[in-house]
Amino acid sequence: MAFSRRCYKGIGRKFDMIRLEDVNPDNWRLSLRVRDDQKAFVANSTVMLARAFAYRNSRSRAVVIYNDEAPIGMALYYDFEDAYNFSQFFIDERYQGKGFGYQAAEMILQEMEKDGVYDRVVLCYVEGDEAAKRLYLKLGFTHTGEEEEGEVVMERRLR
Repeated sequence: MAFSRRCYKGIGRKFDMIRLEDVNPDNWRLSLRVRDDQKAFVANSTVMLARAFAYRNSRSRAVVIYNDEAPIGMALYYDFEDAYNFSQFFIDERYQGKGFGYQAAEMILQEMEKDGVYDRVVLCYVEGDEAAKRLYLKLGFTHTGEEEEGEVVMERRLR
């Protein structure tokens, strides 16, 4: 399976290697989880994989996020109408607060841009998930003013 590699130099810490690897028979059974107070905001890995299967005809791509060889999170995106839907994203509780979320999300957005089918990305976050809101604003997403099933909708132009 294809994966991307990109190096980042963290401030005050050693060189980190963040990479994405498509979910495959060897990596889908990971025990990644978010903190208890975040569970209302994020689907677990089983739900994420079920959603990837449900959207398989929409070019869904589920990835495991690695720092070197350590799996640290998962993400899912797929085609949705005239945009990429950045549907699911989480970093395991043991790796939060280290900048991995921003780095991984940036890489995923670059993958979408490289794919080149759409020029925008949409996503939703649950109201009250301030960490997700801050991350998406930092990545250049803006609020659309819409809500979808009680979630706040944001979008970002790729070009």
